[in-house]
Amino acid sequence: MDTQANVYDAVIVGAGPAGLTAALYLARARMRVIVVEKDKFGGQITITEEVVNYPGIERTSGKALTDTMRKQAEAFGAEMKLAEVTSIEEGEVKIVHTSAGDIEAHAVLLAIGSQPRSIGFPGEAEFKGHGVAYCATCDGEFFTGKRVYVVGGGFAAAEESVFLTKYASDVHILIRGDDFSCAPAAADPARANDKISIHTNTEIAELSGDAMPRKIVTKNNKTGETETFEAPEGDTFGVFVLAGYAPDTAPFKDLVELDERGNIVTHDTTHTSAEGIFAAGDVTVKNLRQVVTATGEAAIAATEMEHYIAQRQKATGIVPQAPATRMGTPTQEANAAPAATASAPASAGTFFDADAAAQIAAVFERMERPMVLDLALDDRPVSAELEAYATELAGLGDKLTVSKSQAESEDHLPRVAICAPDGKPTGLAFHGVPGGHEGNSFIRGFYNAAGPGQPLDDATRTAIEAIDKPIKLQILVSLTCTMCPDLVVAAQRIAALNPQVTAEVYDIAHFPDLREAYNVMSVPCLVINDGETVSFGKKGIPELLELIA
Repeated sequence: MDTQANVYDAVIVGAGPAGLTAALYLARARMRVIVVEKDKFGGQITITEEVVNYPGIERTSGKALTDTMRKQAEAFGAEMKLAEVTSIEEGEVKIVHTSAGDIEAHAVLLAIGSQPRSIGFPGEAEFKGHGVAYCATCDGEFFTGKRVYVVGGGFAAAEESVFLTKYASDVHILIRGDDFSCAPAAADPARANDKISIHTNTEIAELSGDAMPRKIVTKNNKTGETETFEAPEGDTFGVFVLAGYAPDTAPFKDLVELDERGNIVTHDTTHTSAEGIFAAGDVTVKNLRQVVTATGEAAIAATEMEHYIAQRQKATGIVPQAPATRMGTPTQEANAAPAATASAPASAGTFFDADAAAQIAAVFERMERPMVLDLALDDRPVSAELEAYATELAGLGDKLTVSKSQAESEDHLPRVAICAPDGKPTGLAFHGVPGGHEGNSFIRGFYNAAGPGQPLDDATRTAIEAIDKPIKLQILVSLTCTMCPDLVVAAQRIAALNPQVTAEVYDIAHFPDLREAYNVMSVPCLVINDGETVSFGKKGIPELLELIA
């Protein structure tokens, strides 16, 4: 058999608990596996502050739990890649098309994410981003001192309602049924909180106002009775729709069988309707969506994939190179630790730990030309933080240098602009410090500006290059927002390719004037040409091009 260096045994799409578990099992079975994630390793569970029902772990956070899962998978040789999977081509060896190039593999596991589900009540679409929000972690702070309504009766509604009491004056949970649909233990903290009122058999009949919601009418769906709340003059309130997530399966609707809600239908455990394509986790049809069910399904999927991959290796004669494991006996690992530390490519700093530093150094190696981080600063502490961030980032390789511009004529400082080696702006900039969920977006920004950048199909590239008028894109984000990076990366990719387009990102926590100017109560917020168009929610390049057009 021919050992192939450029073919994988398996591609796993999605790096939540299911994807990371499958990667661990497959890599431990000496399969060459790569996990492709478009946003942030760990999935939706990373925004959960407290996990107390995962067997064997008394108490942890979602981020800590999935960080450990990732390290376990990597220790057995699993590879990780930040990119978006756009399509999968079937054949003797499957071709997974991504925003960072094609990957060939014998099998594919779909463990993909989801998007917040909308309800469709009157006024929901009208006030999206101006009072209607879908992420308490992202947008809760915007409603400090205001009344908040939460729509939903599941785990997310119960947990996030408690979180919202940190900001809101009072929280009202609207449950369409007779009671919470989650386990009593998950709902008990909400029941016990003095700032939370629970309304069962209740739905929103009307949400109205001007630029912001001013009036809400709720209706008991059993008795027909209504209740009206009007905000005090000049004030508003918030509505958080926390009614679960819709699977993000649109790119695969013609590949695998889906149910009426877009979930992937599996047959004989984790097999989909397409040969060699498997699915696990919350994207499948199931009654219980929990970390423990996702990891259990993923372990089953990995075992099924092992059998399938062995058959394909025998049939094709293609045997990918086995992964290089870093997992040994405890004695071997202890003995190897000093040498591994001494030879590490980068050390931990204030802003980047050793793993992040190594990944950024790898990005520098692929850049076609050096770039300049041009800083415009004021006397606020956040400016000193930005300068320290840029200095540490540039110190991770020889592809970035830092310069400073005079800031007298600029507003919304601090600002870091990505410039060509001669100092000419590329049109990409960040106002604030690009940390949190925007750290990866900023790295991708200067990689796209330096070239070769993330691959694009010919039609998309042609559409971007065809923009023939100045377009100013401002993206208002929160560093805690899991939905912001998609829009940021899309805007930056367009701006990096077409000089007519600029893409500037603002950490809205530092610029309340922008929040007030555009009535922003949810992120991401996209402002085109100083307010000609204002749009909310995550978007990819196709949706953004449609708005620009």
